[in-house]
Amino acid sequence: MKILGIDEAGRGPVLGPLVVCGAVIPQEKIAILERMGIKDSKKLTPSRRNVLARKIRKMADCHVVKITAQDIDNLRAKDVNLNEIEKIAMMKIINMAQADSVIIDSVDVDPARLTRQIKEVVGNEMDVISEHGADDKYIPVAAASIVAKVERDIEIEKLNRQYKKMGGMGSGYPSDPRTKAFLQKFEYDELPDFVRKSWATVEKLKNKK
Repeated sequence: MKILGIDEAGRGPVLGPLVVCGAVIPQEKIAILERMGIKDSKKLTPSRRNVLARKIRKMADCHVVKITAQDIDNLRAKDVNLNEIEKIAMMKIINMAQADSVIIDSVDVDPARLTRQIKEVVGNEMDVISEHGADDKYIPVAAASIVAKVERDIEIEKLNRQYKKMGGMGSGYPSDPRTKAFLQKFEYDELPDFVRKSWATVEKLKNKK
């Protein structure tokens, strides 16, 4: 049996892409991954995540969907909220993965509702589990969380190198002082295309002009 775990990285930041990953793991390999120390990416150091991500990619089929800041802004302008945006990415991954079952770290406050919505599309042939904190409970979801986080970090590191002369841009989270300072250096209409202009943090900048 092939089990697909799905998780994301970069839901809250004002900079960079939202990365959704699906890791397809044969059931017989789950115990091996557990012994390797696969766990929720938030409980691992960046260096450990990098090492484990390489190992995961050798043992699992990983499907990554990167949703750019521009795509997020364009969809939100059409009244597609972030949960729906993530669900679109999830369905792409489910269709690519062709697994027997899927476990999702729920983006919906009501995990049962997300399960129903996914089941409406995939039918009864696939087992669907949606839970909060699934990355802390299920190895396939933890594996997906690690790969998603590493992919997101790679993108942010590229951008920080690109803007090194300006002092970098930090983590991309609205609460990061370096990120705030980076945003303040631009007029609203001159913001780089990796900035999520539909975020409240940026809307405040616009209203100050």
